[in-house]
Amino acid sequence: MRSNVPFLDRGKPVPPTLVIPGAFISEVIVPLDSIEYDVEWIVNNSIPKEAEQTLTIALTVEQGGKQTTYMFTFESVMASRGVLVEGGTFTMGDTWGDGGSDEKPIHKVTFTYNFYIGKYETTFDEYDAFCEATGRSKPDDWDWGRGQRPVIFVRWWDAVDYCNWLSEKEGLPKAYDSNGNLLDKEGIVTTDPSKVVGYRLPTEAEWEYAARGGNRSKGYKYAGSDIVDEVAWYGSLFGRTQEVGKKAPNELGIYDMSGNVYEWCSDWYGNYSSSAQTNPYNSSVGSYRVSRGGSWGVDASSTRVAYRDSHSPTGTYFPLSFRICRTVH
Repeated sequence: MRSNVPFLDRGKPVPPTLVIPGAFISEVIVPLDSIEYDVEWIVNNSIPKEAEQTLTIALTVEQGGKQTTYMFTFESVMASRGVLVEGGTFTMGDTWGDGGSDEKPIHKVTFTYNFYIGKYETTFDEYDAFCEATGRSKPDDWDWGRGQRPVIFVRWWDAVDYCNWLSEKEGLPKAYDSNGNLLDKEGIVTTDPSKVVGYRLPTEAEWEYAARGGNRSKGYKYAGSDIVDEVAWYGSLFGRTQEVGKKAPNELGIYDMSGNVYEWCSDWYGNYSSSAQTNPYNSSVGSYRVSRGGSWGVDASSTRVAYRDSHSPTGTYFPLSFRICRTVH
């Protein structure tokens, strides 16, 4: 198996069913070491590129006159973890009148495209696979545990490298160049996220639109509720990250957009304009990249869907992670 994600110790019994969330299989080679064939069986470009699709391979082998069938199910990264956000128009910023000055002025934002956004924050399991495949050092977990907890101590640059790695694994044009600029399908720098094909971080506007519930929004102050405890881990200065998806989701079925950990966005941090915008993305170079969502260690007001924060893209922080995004084409 050539997947860059370990899934089987050869020589041990093969389980009848194996599901690998977050893995992308570009090539499947049979035989296993214990089985001989005249030729190898290769399946290229085997994983669907759309969400909510999987690939199942039935492998029947005969040894000593006895046939055994093994079923293997593979999922692309966005298959089980990508939520479709349909385009539309919303009012961005402090629509309740109790936010910070950087959440003003409120303004209309329109998306002319649909996009997928991660159902969950990127986990240690997913990011560790990237580190193993690329020879990177794995980030610290502060002894809180890895697995399905959101990855922490990742720079903005680490997050975009992860996105480019996912794109390359799925045969998609990468979304970022070496300077952190967005790229279109031809590899040309663009400021229009609708033209980006590969995996990327959500823009700040995409993030807020998705957190508010997209075109299914019920106007909640937090991502999925007006009662913060229903949807967010917050307010615990001596707490820690929690496994993703343990609180209630928002209207679109997205988890943890309020609390747990802050999340990197693609944009540079800057002031809002009162002008209506279409497919916005702030490419004006500054000192900080946008982070959103609050964390387990902040008060409820910092987990509101309109709340803004920023961090240095070269720094690593224990309450800061990311989720992936991709424009629908």
